Amino acid sequence: MQADPVLFLNRELSWLEFNARVLHEAFDERNPLLERVKFLSIFSTNLDEFYMVRVAGLRRQIAAGIHHVPPDGMTAAEQLAAINVRVASLIQQQRHCLHDLLLPALADHGVKLVGMDDLTDAERETVAQFFESQVFPVLTPLAVDPGHPFPYISNLSLSLGVQVNDPVTGAMRFARVKVPKSLPRWIPFGRPNQFVPLEKVIGANLGALFPGMEIHGFNAFRVTRYSDLELALSDEQDDLLAIIEEQVFQRRFAEVVRVEVESGIPSSLRELLLDELRDDQAEELAPLVESDLVETGPLLELGDLMAIAMLDIPELRDPPFIPVTPPELRDNTRSIFDVIRERDILVHHPFDSFTHSVEHFLASAALDEHVLAIKMTLYRTSGDTPIVRALTEAAQRGKQVAVLIELQARFDEANNITWARTLEGFGVHVAYGLAGLKTHTKTTLVVRREADGIRRYAHIGSGNYNSKTARVYTDIGLFTAGPLMGADLTDLFNALTGFSRQSNYRKLLIAPGSMRKGFLELIEREAEFARAGKPARIIAKMNALVDEEMIRALYSASQAGVEIDLIVRGICCLRPGVAGVSERIHVISIVGRFLEHSRLFYFANGGEAEFYFGSADWMPRNLDRRIEAVAPVDDPALHARLHSLLTNFLRDNRQAWDLGPDARYTQRHPGAAPMFSVHQRFLQDSWGRSAEVVVPADRTEAWRDAEQLALGAPLGQSAAPSSSA
Repeated sequence: MQADPVLFLNRELSWLEFNARVLHEAFDERNPLLERVKFLSIFSTNLDEFYMVRVAGLRRQIAAGIHHVPPDGMTAAEQLAAINVRVASLIQQQRHCLHDLLLPALADHGVKLVGMDDLTDAERETVAQFFESQVFPVLTPLAVDPGHPFPYISNLSLSLGVQVNDPVTGAMRFARVKVPKSLPRWIPFGRPNQFVPLEKVIGANLGALFPGMEIHGFNAFRVTRYSDLELALSDEQDDLLAIIEEQVFQRRFAEVVRVEVESGIPSSLRELLLDELRDDQAEELAPLVESDLVETGPLLELGDLMAIAMLDIPELRDPPFIPVTPPELRDNTRSIFDVIRERDILVHHPFDSFTHSVEHFLASAALDEHVLAIKMTLYRTSGDTPIVRALTEAAQRGKQVAVLIELQARFDEANNITWARTLEGFGVHVAYGLAGLKTHTKTTLVVRREADGIRRYAHIGSGNYNSKTARVYTDIGLFTAGPLMGADLTDLFNALTGFSRQSNYRKLLIAPGSMRKGFLELIEREAEFARAGKPARIIAKMNALVDEEMIRALYSASQAGVEIDLIVRGICCLRPGVAGVSERIHVISIVGRFLEHSRLFYFANGGEAEFYFGSADWMPRNLDRRIEAVAPVDDPALHARLHSLLTNFLRDNRQAWDLGPDARYTQRHPGAAPMFSVHQRFLQDSWGRSAEVVVPADRTEAWRDAEQLALGAPLGQSAAPSSSA
């Protein structure tokens, strides 16, 4: 297929549209009020990361004279210009949402952010005592004058720019006061669920920091710096742990890519900040310009609103839910290994309990006297969890424990360094992966001696071994004692911890290596079935679709007659619905209570359906620059669950957004039909086992039959509707 930029959407602008969908959840009155605040907070922290990595990368491309043009044809300069326009619109929406909608609505329920002028004398005294005892000892005012150069401003730190007049000399000076992250952002003062922002408390007490001076004003500002890691291992410098530690430290002082200021900031302070921060940039990097300084509203660092969103006011939050123990694991008298040996077990988090499946698996392995070894990859973990404790317990009991910790997990590097050293201290063999490749796969292998010989038990997942995110991310996991899967994981771990050029695997699709080729062959196989008039269909669920080769393969399959549904939460560079190219491709995005994180792939295969799942999105980094694993689900008894899961995603009319050929996303609305929320369905039934199958009218008879067979309905009949649908 000849290159045509019109057929590809820009990656960066597509990501901004994803964040716009997150922001929309803050506007949506169907969400409980504090949940709307949560989405506003997530939108803000998402945008921080976007600037730290993606915008910073584009700026570096321009400064270095790199003329890389993506498939959509936009240059780096054109992308930055488009980003500035879109972000300006989103920031305006964010400000309106917070100050005109959410804060007034919160006030109606007694939740308020107030200024110092709104306090009574007694409340001001309470705040003053808090400042004197808790805040003042932590603060360090930094003056700017000929003897005091402009201070380094660390990444994402909230600061006050203070204008100070010396009454003796008449000189007007600037000083910076950092708002400490070690203290709560929202300060209580006696009224339930009402707070004063910490920066306002500091601002009201600046006289204590500058005695004898006249305070002429203060304004909040915040800088965002480039924060991606650049690793270049040499023969003389081969300690990956030390290199990453140094880069994590240096990250705080990389070049500035954005300056946020509160509205109403004096022009003199704007100019000072730009001039000083511009002088701080290295000559070879892109200089700061006026458009890099953004007025974001009366409050900065809105990610801190998550603390407000977590207030214990049940009527303003989503109702709590308790994950269920998978039915196969409810018999406490049976070993989990006995159960897995009988059949593969499929779990769907957070609806199926992470504690009673994954953590139970590892805890059992640690304590079981027949277990000889545990091997595991850790991309992101969550501190002193049962997983870490199980690994250290196993090592102390003399089992062979090997853990591959990915030190380059973005923004979790420092956390992973800490846990790498902790595990090493308990005798766990810790490896840091392969140079130049992030280890993103989510796999565990347990080796056990049994009466009939050595048996391997495996867990493969789409999500991290992280007990916190397992409560809010949707992910799929498979427990299996299949010998071929165990052999593949043995080879994979040997490659990760030792020296190996293993490239051929029996069951797994491994990246880099077999995964790209494997997926392309699966897509082409569907195209061949379509040309032959046999059942041909693809449903692919992932976080992002960026890879040009995969997109071209999907276009070719669509032209061959394959019906394709893509469930892509975030970035999608494929343009659906283009006549003659992609009219058989439909793209939806699900944004709601849970973060859609699972990667799941369905291929009709001429009537012999195949399912794959794992850790990889269809992005160049996942297919070429990361260690990834995607596994087939071989047990036909599990196919009905996966079919039901995908069918429920496709029928959602509450949280789903349709991507059109004009690159616009449109949120679905039920209209006269009953509202169907896929997340609510999964809260009722983690696999949608009782879900009614609703087949879109434009689907083929082959797909209609496949859906009905998957849920046990006879061909030609509709599956029985659920009473709870």
